[in-house]
Parts: sequence; structure tokens; C-alpha cells
Amino acid sequence: MLTLTSESQAKLASANPENVTLSDIRTGESAHVVSLSGGHRLIARMAALGFTPGVEVTVIQNSGWGPIIASVRGGRVALGRREAAKTIVQKG
Repeated sequence: MLTLTSESQAKLASANPENVTLSDIRTGESAHVVSLSGGHRLIARMAALGFTPGVEVTVIQNSGWGPIIASVRGGRVALGRREAAKTIVQKG
């Protein structure tokens, strides 16, 4: 399962300093999805949108407020800040 507790997220981030949330990625940067945290509904929604471990995501727009627009699997997706904050990614 893709669910992580906040304690697990902290361990994951400390284990690899390149792991950040999708909301931390700047416009034009790419990252690979490491994991998702949250409830079953959020994880199911994100998986349906194409956000699964290992997939490359490119941030199209991240102005610091409002939705984040990302390119994933050839499509564009608008995510709320809370959704992006629960998506753990690795830069590069």
C-alpha cells in the first residue's frame, strides 16, 4: 500500500534528502513519484490520475499559491496544494 504516516514521511525524507513533496518542486522541474500519503480516497484519486511510484512528473505551474499544474503520463493535471503536499517525490 502507498500510505505513509507522518512519522514514516519524516524517516523517508531524512533517509534521502532529495525526497521532497510535489508542492516543493518549482515550475519546469521534474521529479519521480516515491510514494503517496493520505487516506484511501486520496490515494485512489492520485493513482487514477497517473501518480504511481516511479512515474516522472514535470511541474508546469507552481506559483506558490493556487493549484499546481503538472504533466504526468502525457497529460496535464491540476492538483490542490494539499494533494501535492501528500505526494513524496525525488528530484531528478
